[in-house]
Amino acid sequence: MPEGGCFCGNVRYEASGEPQLTCLCHCLDCRKISGSTYSTNLVIKEQGFKLLSGKPKEIAKKGDSGNVITSHFCGDCGSTMWRDGPSFPGMKIIKVGTMDDVNALAEAKPVAELFAPHRVEWVNEIPGADQKSTMV
Repeated sequence: MPEGGCFCGNVRYEASGEPQLTCLCHCLDCRKISGSTYSTNLVIKEQGFKLLSGKPKEIAKKGDSGNVITSHFCGDCGSTMWRDGPSFPGMKIIKVGTMDDVNALAEAKPVAELFAPHRVEWVNEIPGADQKSTMV
C-alpha cells in the first residue's frame, strides 16, 4: 500500500483504495500551505487512510469554499500531508508530493482543476481536465 509522510519523517501515513479524484487546487489556501502556485491532490475514502506514526498538528479554518477545512501537518517540519472537511465528506485529500513513490505525481494526472479562476496567468490549463470555479 502506498505510504507517505512529512519532510522530517516524524509523521507517516498509508493510503489504499482507488482515488475518487485527482485534482489541482488553485485556491488561496493551497497556495499558502504549498508555498507554490497550486497543490496536487489525491482524494481517497477515509476508510483507506491510516496514520502509521506520529501525531500531526491540525489547523481548521474557513476555506475559499465557505466551508471549514482542516489541514494536518507535522509540528516539527511543517509539511501539510492531508486535508479534510465538509466539502469532501468521508474523504481525505492527500497532498501527492508527500507520498514516498517518486512516480506518484506522474501517476496523479489531474482530471479536474479546482478554483480555476484563481490560477496564476502563467500556468496553463491541464488539457482535458474539468475547470471548476470552486469545489467539485
